[in-house]
Amino acid sequence: MAVTRESPTLLGLFLLFLRVSAVTIGGGYVMFPLLKREVVDGKGWISDEEMVDYYALGQSIPGIIAMNTSTLIGYRKRGVPGAIAAAAGMAVPSLVVIMLIAAFLVPYFDHPWVQKAFAGIRAAVVALIVMAVFEVAKKSVNSVSRIVIAAGSFLAITGLNAHPVLMIVAGGLLGFLLFRKEAAV
Repeated sequence: MAVTRESPTLLGLFLLFLRVSAVTIGGGYVMFPLLKREVVDGKGWISDEEMVDYYALGQSIPGIIAMNTSTLIGYRKRGVPGAIAAAAGMAVPSLVVIMLIAAFLVPYFDHPWVQKAFAGIRAAVVALIVMAVFEVAKKSVNSVSRIVIAAGSFLAITGLNAHPVLMIVAGGLLGFLLFRKEAAV
């Protein structure tokens, strides 16, 4: 679907991010496929490339990836009021769920049934995270030089214990140097 030039209403932004946040368990990586389906494929508010860029930026700056990404999308579509509406929509379901858990479920966390349920949830979330990584990789790691940057960053972080922020900065610098001709086209 092509990116639409029309601006969503503030209520539309709020409700879309409220809906996405309300049905997603597991955080920003898990939310990626659903958010892409809604914002890119469904509404056409941003392109695939912008979605990946916003996720990369959302991960690179302090804060929660899903919140950062929703704020960037809201800002892109409606400026500061859009950023606020999108962020509020993303935050409300988590706030309500956390308050309900704190109020009613904390005494039962050590119960064996609750622990077994959490074990199953964790396993399902791993699958959703792998799916999100696959989706981002399809859009981002699509040339030999990009594969080398991704693999080198992974190996540096896992094998050499390099700091992730250092890898983000190094990736940005390498991207600037290697891909600046692509951007000029």
